[in-house]
Amino acid sequence: MHDRRIPEWLRHAPAPGVRGFATLAAMEAVARGILVSVFPLAMYRALGDARLVSEVYFLVGLCSLFVGLSVPYLTRFLPRRWLYVAGTQMFAAGSLLAMTGDPAATVAGLGFVTVAVVVTFVCFNAYVLDYIARVELGRLETSRLFYSALGWTVGPALGVFLYTLWPAAPFVISLLAAYAMLVVFVIMRLGNGRLIVRAHQPSANPFAYFRRFFAQSRLIAGWLFAVLRSCGWWVYVVYLPIFAVQSGLGERLGGVALSLSNAALFLSPLMLRFIQRTSVRRAVRTGFVAGAMLFLSAGALHGVPELAVLCLMAGSFFLILLDVSAGLPFLLAVKPSERTEMSAIYSSFRDVSGILTPGVAWAVLLFAPVWGVFVAGGAGLLVAWGLAGSLHPRLGRAKVAAEGYPTVGGGHKGAVAEAV
Repeated sequence: MHDRRIPEWLRHAPAPGVRGFATLAAMEAVARGILVSVFPLAMYRALGDARLVSEVYFLVGLCSLFVGLSVPYLTRFLPRRWLYVAGTQMFAAGSLLAMTGDPAATVAGLGFVTVAVVVTFVCFNAYVLDYIARVELGRLETSRLFYSALGWTVGPALGVFLYTLWPAAPFVISLLAAYAMLVVFVIMRLGNGRLIVRAHQPSANPFAYFRRFFAQSRLIAGWLFAVLRSCGWWVYVVYLPIFAVQSGLGERLGGVALSLSNAALFLSPLMLRFIQRTSVRRAVRTGFVAGAMLFLSAGALHGVPELAVLCLMAGSFFLILLDVSAGLPFLLAVKPSERTEMSAIYSSFRDVSGILTPGVAWAVLLFAPVWGVFVAGGAGLLVAWGLAGSLHPRLGRAKVAAEGYPTVGGGHKGAVAEAV
């Protein structure tokens, strides 16, 4: 009798689905998007030296890389659900520290937020691989980007605007979004993920899975796609504003350009249709070669800065196409028993690109102006286009599933690699 009074969703929680994960990603987009253009300003205001700011970012990137690769090891002692909860609380703590304006607190805030991103990312990917069927991964990637579009479109410009009015405002919004992530996570009841019984005990060495990773060319290719795509975004987000200032186009152009580019996330459902009607291979190669040509054109047209900026903005559209398509090969290649470990290795692409891009840019700037970084970015995207030629032509070819709906990622088990 008493059981009938308890709502069905409380007695038997529904299995987490595409919409739930997309909502969780949307909350994270608000938490991160509002700060993406604010933290560089806050760091420069706190430290007053661009070189010192670069050093801090470099060290924070190294720390984030180590933490991300250590997450599988930490799950042996701390359940995955508590790791995700800890990640949301690090988001909140980082915002609280940074809003004080104190130099040491601002640096610590950047560190907390950066580590929070990688911890929640590893856990999120592991949960996705636990609960989302392979044929649904394409729809999830599209929904995730579509739900996140508002946070990434409005966030960068709004964050800078609010920061000029009241420096604490964007950090308060990020704090609230972090707790919204926690609420959605609790409602979804993800727990510790599905139990995978292994034939052997997991290694205590957090880096033991590197050997398995390097033994699988599909995983390596997918990871390289993610690194080079992320390098393209680094060039766009960091060096376009510098180029705009040096060319006399103003300081606000970078934030506005980023918000306008992120608006293309709303087109992600159309991009998914393109992938379904062609293949993951064609979508990935199209994204890399078109982005490369436009970045190279921006370098060639540096004498007309307005045209150069337009080329970069057009190139960012194809980076979003890669956000939709280039992650599918890696996700589909991961074995169920290695979900957490491979998610941790995959997540390292952010930190590696965050270290690689400034390093290459530093070398380029020794011999060329900022537009030379655009040329280097285009060359990197061309390398990825060449690598994408190894993808199986039928990977992700649209087909009609048993239910009659088109899906991405079907095909046979031997079908090729997956890249983010």
